[in-house]
Amino acid sequence: MIKRIILIILDACGVGELPDADLYGDAGSDTLGNTALIVGGLNLPTLASLGLGKINEIKGVPSDNEARGCYGKLAELSPGKDSTTGHWELMGLVLEKPFPVYPDGFPDDVIKRFTEVTGYEVIGNKPASGTEIIQELGEEHMKTRKLIVYTSADSVFQVAAHEDIVPIDVLYRICASAREMLKGEHGVGRVIARPFVGKPGSFIRTEGRHDFSLKPPQRTVLDFLNERGVPVIAVGKINDLFAGEGIRTFLHTNNNRDVMSTLERSLDNYSEGLIFANLVDFDMLWGHRNNYEAFAEGLEEFDHFLKRFLGKLKSDDLLIITADHGCDPTTSSTDHSREYVPLLLFGDQIKSGINLGVRKTFSDVGATISEVFGTKSPIWGKSFYGDIKK
Repeated sequence: MIKRIILIILDACGVGELPDADLYGDAGSDTLGNTALIVGGLNLPTLASLGLGKINEIKGVPSDNEARGCYGKLAELSPGKDSTTGHWELMGLVLEKPFPVYPDGFPDDVIKRFTEVTGYEVIGNKPASGTEIIQELGEEHMKTRKLIVYTSADSVFQVAAHEDIVPIDVLYRICASAREMLKGEHGVGRVIARPFVGKPGSFIRTEGRHDFSLKPPQRTVLDFLNERGVPVIAVGKINDLFAGEGIRTFLHTNNNRDVMSTLERSLDNYSEGLIFANLVDFDMLWGHRNNYEAFAEGLEEFDHFLKRFLGKLKSDDLLIITADHGCDPTTSSTDHSREYVPLLLFGDQIKSGINLGVRKTFSDVGATISEVFGTKSPIWGKSFYGDIKK
């Protein structure tokens, strides 16, 4: 009997373009495959032992080994390629239409309303790299106290402010007000607080980022678990993406290393339920900045952690590793990419070497978790638990 599931999301670690990738400008994207090629191969022996090399061709990762885990890949059924959409679909909620995006910046009425609600005027209001726009407008922001508002190819309303000008707790309140305002037609997936520090010419973003997501429009697997009394422990970005819905315990983290150490501690502190974690650096620090070298190093660091982590799992544990979208750091784009995501499973209660093939929706993960814990099943998704259980 499985008592505990550890679900790890390697944020943005896609494994090849989806059939409709060209509609999103992502033809040829393959986050793990292309990263491996450009760095001359990846050394991921632990992930390889679970079957990663059998999912897609990844230079340096063997495909002819006997997998001690189960493996496959997931297709995204929802339109879009953002973190909120991906995580919601993993928990059984498929969107019918994508969140709104603003390639020309936000309409005047949105900005006017934001100023009315918060009391702050705005500069920027355009799609931009977060690291670049604070260099461009940071000094003006400090002189005028106007907030830097910007977006990206994703459905995000981002607010950047220097911590000496707008204290971080004030920035959070501003973003919470924006979240309440941005609903309906302008219901962006996330409002993101982006605090930064430093002086003109050397501004840097801090780890005080905070995401204010829309609440899921329907109940997810997390709600079903919570209603059944199954603990849901959210590590890192997860709590923000679900706006706290269905989550019993939230463990704040700042980066990948923090997430990994928190996961290890969680094995000692939580003996049952779902431990749901997101490793955000692949996306936020490396994918969006096209830093394929750091992306590769981060994968190898996770693999080293995973070897140790597997040795700490109990006989009634199930480990699931997947992703939420791609963010190929080798292409000219700095945005997310529309890709398949990997699916790896490991545990004493499941078989080894099972190829789960190409799943039609991320929601198969949520459906499987529901079946394991005996809760209500989501509308979307087909459980693969029957295929892997001993």
